[in-house]
Amino acid sequence: MSPVQDRPFSFSIDQRDPHTKGRLGTLHTAHGDVPTPVFMPVGTAGSVKAVTFDQVADSGSKIILGNTYHLHLRPGHELIDKFGGLHRFQSWDGALLTDSAGFQVFSLSDLVKVTEDGVKFRSHLDGARLYFTPEKSMEIQLGLGADIVMAFDHCVAADSTPREVSNGVDRTSRWLRRCLEAFGPGGRRHKDGYERVLFGIMQGGTDPAERRRSAEEIMELDLPGYAIGGLSVGEPKPVLHEMSGVAAALLPDEKPRYLMGVGYPDDILEAVVAGVDMFDCVLPTRMARTGTVLTWDGRLVVKNQDYAQDERPIDEHCPCPVCQRHSRAYIRHLFQARELLGSMLTSQHNLWFYQELMRGIRAAIAAGELADYAQRVRARWDEGEQRRLEEVSRRRPGGRNR
Repeated sequence: MSPVQDRPFSFSIDQRDPHTKGRLGTLHTAHGDVPTPVFMPVGTAGSVKAVTFDQVADSGSKIILGNTYHLHLRPGHELIDKFGGLHRFQSWDGALLTDSAGFQVFSLSDLVKVTEDGVKFRSHLDGARLYFTPEKSMEIQLGLGADIVMAFDHCVAADSTPREVSNGVDRTSRWLRRCLEAFGPGGRRHKDGYERVLFGIMQGGTDPAERRRSAEEIMELDLPGYAIGGLSVGEPKPVLHEMSGVAAALLPDEKPRYLMGVGYPDDILEAVVAGVDMFDCVLPTRMARTGTVLTWDGRLVVKNQDYAQDERPIDEHCPCPVCQRHSRAYIRHLFQARELLGSMLTSQHNLWFYQELMRGIRAAIAAGELADYAQRVRARWDEGEQRRLEEVSRRRPGGRNR
């Protein structure tokens, strides 16, 4: 493990794109500087699935995400705390952000009952009764020892009623104040000496007025950063893009803006143009484990029969170790043979793809060319996705060219 730096958390905006709201910045943390815009790989249960932490770092990742709910269930935050926190437990030298378990209120809705005090869960593992409150979320996250701790929020579904959306905003604001009180001065410094910070989360669904109200209420607390929650929960893509822009414009210019759980390349590009700095998503490794890889020309299902004799790499323009060494035919063979290496190679490639995308975005902002870069990448991605959908249609019973 590299030594922890004794310095406070801060965020600097180093350059602005002249034609969009995109900005080049740096998150300064005790575990190193993180250039923004940044994509954070998700390490749900203490690992980024199917890859080593050396491979995560080699892809260019400087910060990853840990999942409070899953790590609380196993191995337990008390055990991780005894090891000195999640950095030490999983041997990750970079920066670390933990979510609050608020998203599980939404994603595990069949197992959840929300009250004003907190959320009653049934574990998805064994059905055990759990009770999460803002205070409990802070206790767990402080035990995990992340650099950035997320507030416990109430995320509602895309088809929620106006009353449900409004209630979600109200509850998120009240819970944030309880999180801040529980986080307190004592939570701001880990026992190893480094500073930790609490980010607030905006809710409001797809209602601009509720988004504004949520932003105003959470900004009253003047936190070091703010997240946009409650998107990518079932709303149409154009609405996602519109609301990402609306929400980003409502948050403080000088603070980092984090769009939670949004991860397709076109979604990231739209949000960066609107001024968002941070992203996370499980997509890279989740898709990889089903044989789906990302290329600059859209998604490619490498386990399909089409690639059984394909000597090309996954993406001929990708510098990742997988594309430098292995063919599509070989990787398809691994999936057909149910070899674990197949998922490992596709996961490694997908992580590299996302970091290459973010490097390209940062270079475009530095050159003052973000709008042109975003347009080119989106056009190429959309064209590739259209070809993929046409190919899928042809393979289906009753499709063309059966």
